[in-house]
Amino acid sequence: MTTGLGAMLPPVRGRLEFAVGLGAQTWFGVGGPAEALLRPADADDLSGFLSKLPPELPVITLGKASNLIIRDGGLPGVVIRLARGFSEIVVEADGVVCGAACLDMTVAEHAAAAGLRGLEFLAGIPGSIGGAVAMNAGAYGAEITDVLDWAEIVNRSGEFLRLPVEALGLGYRRSSLPEGAVVVRVRLRGEPADPAIPRARIAEIRAAREASQPTRARTGGSTFRNPDPAQSPLKAWQLVDQAGCRGLRVGGAQVSEKHCNFLLNTADATAADIEALGEEVCRRVADSSGIDLHWEIKRIGVPGRLAGVPA
Repeated sequence: MTTGLGAMLPPVRGRLEFAVGLGAQTWFGVGGPAEALLRPADADDLSGFLSKLPPELPVITLGKASNLIIRDGGLPGVVIRLARGFSEIVVEADGVVCGAACLDMTVAEHAAAAGLRGLEFLAGIPGSIGGAVAMNAGAYGAEITDVLDWAEIVNRSGEFLRLPVEALGLGYRRSSLPEGAVVVRVRLRGEPADPAIPRARIAEIRAAREASQPTRARTGGSTFRNPDPAQSPLKAWQLVDQAGCRGLRVGGAQVSEKHCNFLLNTADATAADIEALGEEVCRRVADSSGIDLHWEIKRIGVPGRLAGVPA
């Protein structure tokens, strides 16, 4: 990691810390430190910081880290996390405008309370709106691209841009946001309805998620993308199960026995354990079915120690 980083960073009104552990801030509960961690006060603070930041310094933005493995060696450069100054929700007649730090679930609930339907699927996606846009998150038959009008970003040079959905290159669990850009605010469309309708749908989604997923465990959500139907009619979890990986362990990491497209930190797993377990699952699935699984969970940072041997 870079030495003397503090002297290279411009002043901010928000909070700037160094050598901050990130493991406890991720859903998996693993990972090394951020060399520098910035929580900007608001979008103007973020813009001013990025406009003066030396271009050679690496910058990465973290949301709620619900679909992320931060490797044990941590993240060099500057990590940005949006907080209070990016959490406003404004309800309009046919949609909501919300800050990127808003929880997906919170946006779904606000829309439902205002009598807007179409955003209920967000109740089934752990994480924040900014991250949902960056990966075109989806669940229960809908995804962000279906409801997004525009996203406001601050690019790596500190410029504000409002990009229509067509400019974001949204595809299956991906976007084409400019390199280093930070989503700060978005507009999502809704359809006026009796509030009881979206509220009932949110309740259904919550119940389905609780019944089928290890929601109370330290996990990162769906680990692998479903294969192209032209390759296989089976979902990723079915391929993992058929390969005999349900309950498979590496160190403190385990394939969930409840839903085997979820990896768990059972107690004392490292990021290396979890990543190695995922790679072992991919190998076994390829051997048994000929299908190459692809990670849906993002893996970032500097590798740490080597993992153990699959149990």
